[in-house]
Amino acid sequence: METMGSHLALARVRRKESLATRARRIGVSVPTLSKMENGDPTVSLGAYAQALWLIGRDSEFARIAAPEFDREAIELDVGEAIDRGKQLARRAHQVQLSRQRKASQPKRGDGDGR
Repeated sequence: METMGSHLALARVRRKESLATRARRIGVSVPTLSKMENGDPTVSLGAYAQALWLIGRDSEFARIAAPEFDREAIELDVGEAIDRGKQLARRAHQVQLSRQRKASQPKRGDGDGR
């Protein structure tokens, strides 16, 4: 949050806007904008969204929760895939053993002259 706050402050300064002007445009108080620029996580997400919209970066919000960046979910998916692979390997091994047992058993009628 601190990095985003400092980026928002830099964007405001580069546009030569005062805290009061930027706060009014975002729809927050000057103290709230100051908190935002200091990376205070207690400020509402809506205020950050409005601030990003003002500098043309609101499209970045979609990336925040994008599935391809959700490391925890990816790790869970990988873990489940590994478990499923192990299950399939065990099942394949069981099938192979079963086939080998059947192949090694004498067939009925073999060697008894009938």
